[in-house]
Amino acid sequence: MQVVILCGGRGTRLSEETTLKPKPLVEIDGKPILWHVMNLYSAYGFQDFLLALGYKGELIREYFSSFDRPPSRLHGGVRDSDVETAGAPTAKWVVDLVDSGLETMTGGRLLRLKKKLKPETFMLTYGDGLGSMDIAELVQFHKRHGKIATVTAVRPPARFGGIQCDGERVVSFREKSQADAGWINGGFFVFQPEVFRYLTDDESVLEQAPLERLATEGQLMAYKHAGFWQCMDTARDRDYLNELAERGAVPWGPTK
Repeated sequence: MQVVILCGGRGTRLSEETTLKPKPLVEIDGKPILWHVMNLYSAYGFQDFLLALGYKGELIREYFSSFDRPPSRLHGGVRDSDVETAGAPTAKWVVDLVDSGLETMTGGRLLRLKKKLKPETFMLTYGDGLGSMDIAELVQFHKRHGKIATVTAVRPPARFGGIQCDGERVVSFREKSQADAGWINGGFFVFQPEVFRYLTDDESVLEQAPLERLATEGQLMAYKHAGFWQCMDTARDRDYLNELAERGAVPWGPTK
């Protein structure tokens, strides 16, 4: 099964890093966050990747081609090889690097990959989010319900305490838990090829009209993941993930 990873955004909220590199190459625990994302899928046997490049995509090409042992069948104008991936010695990754445009929206980037995708179930995620979800279980969930799309629903990380006031007097203070918040898009999708009927052009934003329409038509199901999940939108997010790694507490990655 192919895995699409959206790697083309500008990452402006992390500009101290992304003025020099694309966000998927920002390092967590000494390796690009993109490597961690790919390693999660690879651990469950999903090793055929399509990377939708955009902003500073040439640096992602350089990253893969600079390996002493580059991914097997590395495509996209870099070079080919039949050896294993550096950093993941048990996994033979197949990596196809595709320029999906500088200003293209998320749905548009997926649409540009249509000809590269086999006419079968595929997965999609972003190049800047980590989690402890069981990818094999996610795929089985998708196959069981028989709909066009599955989105992984997660609880947003709890960061702030809840305060209730009566005038200026605090009447309740309670540390907020993840369970207090609703479910949000965690960015780990499974799609049937029919999803392309919901995409129109480069301006298609996957998270807006396409998913909204799929939901309205009863074609979008939620795989609820209550475990660890963290996106890397800001420097604070990056520092938090690195802090976890420094403490030896790495909650993302395979659960088995």
